[in-house]
Amino acid sequence: MLLSKAQIWNKKATYLVTIRPIKQQDDASLARIIKHSLKSFGLNIPGTAYFDPELNNLSAYYAASPNRQYFVAVNEHGNVLGGNGIAEYGDEPGIAELQKLYLDKKAQGQHLSYQLLDAAVEFAKQTGYKKLYLETHHALTTAIHLYQEYGFKEIGHPLQTGEHSSMDRFFIMKL
Repeated sequence: MLLSKAQIWNKKATYLVTIRPIKQQDDASLARIIKHSLKSFGLNIPGTAYFDPELNNLSAYYAASPNRQYFVAVNEHGNVLGGNGIAEYGDEPGIAELQKLYLDKKAQGQHLSYQLLDAAVEFAKQTGYKKLYLETHHALTTAIHLYQEYGFKEIGHPLQTGEHSSMDRFFIMKL
């Protein structure tokens, strides 16, 4: 299922990007992108996605429930540029969690995050979720700016205690 295609312009070239659901062949690239990004901010520590047990097999994790989906951005050569996911949030009815929005360094600054968010939010709405929750870290200032620009509102606490105990900024958005 193809979700969207868009042209991305940068200083050197224009290239076509496709946003689509995750495939098993994307797992290793996404794990690399996520770990590299977290490590670059000193967040390769317990309590972050760096140590999530499903990180190396995201496709299987998201395929395990019809209420989950991970979206991948790929260029015209099939190279994974990044992605983000939606999954149910604990036992909270009607609340989904936006998970693992990360881009390869080379793909940053092209507004690709907004396209990934669009795909995730549309899936969440179609699945019947009423709110979208996310956790992040104060060091991820660009991500925080993105979430605020997109319409997420900061709340002062996590909705529940979870495995990402190192996260210290919490946001929610009504769908």
